[in-house]
Amino acid sequence: MRKRQVVVRREEPSRCSTTSAQTITTVRYAECQKNHAASVGGYAVDGCREFMASGEEGTNGALICAACGCHRNFHKREVETEVGYEHAAISSNGT
Repeated sequence: MRKRQVVVRREEPSRCSTTSAQTITTVRYAECQKNHAASVGGYAVDGCREFMASGEEGTNGALICAACGCHRNFHKREVETEVGYEHAAISSNGT
């Protein structure tokens, strides 16, 4: 097995800038895409429309769907990103 390196890059506002950006990312898991008939050469999904965790956040049950029993990875991942900007006020005396 090869090791993979993941690099996370964070952009910070420049020091002379009066604008700062805040990014809010929301992840939602939609319909189940697990093919239950793959072993017999067919295609059939169970019809589960949305992931519902069967346990509390931080437990193993949080990764299992209460409706269909599949792992969260089988559900379609939808990501929404919102960017908000804040403008800093600059006083007239430069401080």
